[in-house]
Amino acid sequence: MPKANRAYNFNAGPSALPLEVLEQAREELVDFRGTGMSILEMSHRSKVYEEVHNEAASLLRELLGVPDGYHILFLQGGASLQFSMVPMNFLSRGRAAGYVLTGNWAEKAWKEAQVLGETFVAASTKEEHYRRIPSLEEIRFGPDAAYLHITSNNTIFGTQWKEFPDTGEVPLIADMSSDILSRPVDVNQFALIYAGAQKNLGPAGVTVVIVREDLVERGPKDIPTMLQYRTHAKNNSLYNTPPVFAIYMMGLVLRWAKEQGGVAELERRNREKAQLIYEVIDRHPDFYLGHAEPGSRSAMNITFRLPTPELEQQFLEEAKREGFVGLNGHRSVGGCRASLYNAVPLESCRALREYMLEFLRKRG
Repeated sequence: MPKANRAYNFNAGPSALPLEVLEQAREELVDFRGTGMSILEMSHRSKVYEEVHNEAASLLRELLGVPDGYHILFLQGGASLQFSMVPMNFLSRGRAAGYVLTGNWAEKAWKEAQVLGETFVAASTKEEHYRRIPSLEEIRFGPDAAYLHITSNNTIFGTQWKEFPDTGEVPLIADMSSDILSRPVDVNQFALIYAGAQKNLGPAGVTVVIVREDLVERGPKDIPTMLQYRTHAKNNSLYNTPPVFAIYMMGLVLRWAKEQGGVAELERRNREKAQLIYEVIDRHPDFYLGHAEPGSRSAMNITFRLPTPELEQQFLEEAKREGFVGLNGHRSVGGCRASLYNAVPLESCRALREYMLEFLRKRG
């Protein structure tokens, strides 16, 4: 069993947060920085909150290496609202946007764009049950495309892009909800990156958007005010009341990430954690049946099945009794899934590895 009544948390999102962050939030919850108020009670127009807000943005810019010429926005509505906001702002009449289909969330983004304008599928691995990421040579789009949209990591099927397409003058847009901050990324490659915070950045409630300033300025003005990126860029994401507590928590997580050694160190740890589990799958391929092809495997979400539904059910039920949480596969596909986001400690992955080997010894 895990120590100190802490579960082995492998939830896909909302997911594990660093224990140090939770403890600091607990200490500051009632009286925040000597104000006599909780941050939950505080005006978002106050100087104290403004410092929290701006520090979170500054830390994110530093950790991800966001260059000048990009806005960092804190929005609401999750990545799901971005499925609509992106085409509302960038899919102009007479042009078509390309979508690379690599899983359910990519499909949902494409579906929303179809409501708002012309689209095309630039590449897809749906017929292969999303077991891999398309090669760069498979992606088809022309220089007149409005943009190319990808999903950098696929939580349901356990696949992840290893390199990103060079789209030239065509804006590249990425949903990075499930692997942002887990590895270094060249932000210059992208016109826009968006991510729900609830996997690597913090709790649910805030969505990060990193967007080129020139694209924001060229955006349309004939859509609702709250759905224009321009509105939030001009108001430092304070046009309306932001998700104050979620942004505060994200700032604590970002500070923790910096103290750990930054994104490069987080990537090293994430690879080590993932290797522990993939080694079990690779050594026992007839018992633990990995879904993703090796060249497309995600370091964030490891998906696998067991030989029979009965064994899977036993595996999951016994895991719960041992203190493991969140190992069920997504409801749309079943099976098993271990999500190894930044805050999942190495010790939890070692415990899962030992549990998998022990279950194999007993049931294999």
